[in-house]
Amino acid sequence: MGNLKQDLSHETPCHPRACAIQDCLTKNGYNEAKCQAQIDALYECCNAFYQERGDHASVVSCPKAGLLRLKMKQRAEAASQN
Repeated sequence: MGNLKQDLSHETPCHPRACAIQDCLTKNGYNEAKCQAQIDALYECCNAFYQERGDHASVVSCPKAGLLRLKMKQRAEAASQN
């Protein structure tokens, strides 16, 4: 994965991070628990994408802004319970 600025400026923003998730899942028998860092990295990129371009922007690599924020909130709550 590149840095956030690089991934945001990619032809398809955040695409390298989405690909990193797929690579991780493939290497780990589709065990999502082993790819949490890659998922967090994608969400970081997508959040920055929406902050930069607005909630109505769209890119194939990211969930819609509202869904992204919900997923980020759920992940933060789950992490705080551990």
